[in-house]
Amino acid sequence: MQSHHLAVYTFNQFLAPYQSDAIKGFRDAEPGAFVEMDRASGFVARSGYEGEEGPMSWGPQVFPKCWENSNGDGWAPSTLSVWETIEALMAATYHGHHGDAYRQGSKWHLAKPGVPEYVLWWIPAGHKPDWTEAVSRFEDLMDNGPNVRAFSFKKAFAPDGRTVKPDAARVKAIARENQAIADIA
Repeated sequence: MQSHHLAVYTFNQFLAPYQSDAIKGFRDAEPGAFVEMDRASGFVARSGYEGEEGPMSWGPQVFPKCWENSNGDGWAPSTLSVWETIEALMAATYHGHHGDAYRQGSKWHLAKPGVPEYVLWWIPAGHKPDWTEAVSRFEDLMDNGPNVRAFSFKKAFAPDGRTVKPDAARVKAIARENQAIADIA
């Protein structure tokens, strides 16, 4: 059994309110992306959102200090999930249904200089980070750059603090496994 899992928190801001026509493509892609991610090889668990169907929320949802309610609906797209490895997360993020939606992100999301789109950190296997912990890690990455507490795919660390480079061949192999799973489902 693994002693550590990889936590990931994603955050962005929409260009327009969630229910607007401008965000329709995101709304249409979101359910399929969640289903595919939940079935992906190496997926452990994800937090749901209070008051919504699906997985239970891992505490009250909070947003980072950089969040501005610029679209006026009091909401921002964010996720919190746990994975077995960096490669498993990369395969699910950049390939398949989620990868297709990810490549269209500039249609829906407001890019802000100095604000990352996600943060990674290692947790003891079995731990479920809450939204407050996730936002703390996100702000650490935003304020201090990649470090052993809060890092990215570009500058990643192992649970023991060593810098690591994700295995691109393993990412592609996992992406193929995920596609086979999606084709069966």
